[in-house]
Amino acid sequence: MSAARQTPASAPLSKARLRFWLRLLKASGEVEAELRRRLRAEFDTTLPRFDVMAALARAPEGLRMSEISERLRVSNGNITGIVDRLAQEGLALRVAVPGDRRAMVARLTPKGQAVFAEQAIAHEGWIDALLSGLEAGALAEMTRHLESLNAHIEKERG
Repeated sequence: MSAARQTPASAPLSKARLRFWLRLLKASGEVEAELRRRLRAEFDTTLPRFDVMAALARAPEGLRMSEISERLRVSNGNITGIVDRLAQEGLALRVAVPGDRRAMVARLTPKGQAVFAEQAIAHEGWIDALLSGLEAGALAEMTRHLESLNAHIEKERG
């Protein structure tokens, strides 16, 4: 039987893993694209900006630019530009770190907290709607499998 004509049941496990990976990427990409579209249409904002505001919302004491970029796995330059724009709009501010004249943390202003809260409610609703095809049992099982996969990948990275 040629490799091109193998069925998923008879294909090597490596091929099944590759197919799974491609489907996972496609599903993730589709959800992300729809979130980007809805954030732009309903709030005139971007997903990276939403992600920065989410990181700041989870850290009311503020975060250094390097902490934000580490949490979001993007460059400091990208974060700095987003935080600068948020500050210009009165949604975030930069505060000096006591004892370190060069260090600054960013945090949401009360206006930023209110704007983000509205966006977060919509975001949760969109995710709920997009994933509504998953029943509770399947969702729990898939979550458990993804957690196991993440643990395995972390272990492999050493």
